Parts: sequence; C-alpha cells; structure tokens
Amino acid sequence: MKSKTGFTLLETAILVTFFALLTTLLVVQKFNLDAMNRDNIRKTAINAMYYSLENDFYLKNNYYPESISAQNLSSVAPELFTDPSGNPLGDGKSDYYYQPANCEQGRCKEYTLSARLEKEGTYEKTNKSR
Repeated sequence: MKSKTGFTLLETAILVTFFALLTTLLVVQKFNLDAMNRDNIRKTAINAMYYSLENDFYLKNNYYPESISAQNLSSVAPELFTDPSGNPLGDGKSDYYYQPANCEQGRCKEYTLSARLEKEGTYEKTNKSR
C-alpha cells in the first residue's frame, strides 16, 4: 500500500483561515494600542498645560490668559501644543481646546482645557476653585 504525505485541501483551507483570523486580530489590536497611545499623549499634554496654568501662570499673575501658547506657558514643551495629528491648539481641526471664561481686558477668572480622545470621552480640566 502506498503512503500519502502532505496536507489535504480541507486541512490547508482550515490552516489558511486560522492564520487569516489571527492576523486580523493582531492588526485590530495594534490599531487599538496605537489609539490608546495617542490618547495618553493627549492627556499628558493637557495635564502639562493645566499644571503650568495653575502653578506658574496664575500664581504669578492672579488671572488666566485669554489664549495659551508656548510663549505664555514657557514651562510646557512647545511640541505639546500640537496634537498627535499635527494640528496646533487653537486650530479648528485640533483635538485640544482652551476655553477661557469671565474675561475682562485679557484677564480671565476661569477656563476649560480639554482634549478629544479616540477611545474614551473628552478629557477635561477646569481651573481650580479659589
């Protein structure tokens, strides 16, 4: 009797399907991890801006600015004012938002600082109650 070696067509189809599913799962997981990493970058940037506003700018000036940038928040690395997509804060396409409130002559009493996240809701920081 002759012995056959190798895989049948059915075994090969099952193996190809298994590897296709495994590859799909790995690609989806990679995209999820990349999005979570970008969200962490956004949170880090918002936290840096927030602590600079509270611990540097407000303590020196006793008010919040009408707009923020690397010029008036010098303790924040300039690249943090640009979101992971390359859009600077203040640009309509940016994931970062600074909204001052109760302003008179460029001096504000309140603000909201936020970032639009991919995997979670909006990440938001507001001025400390004083």
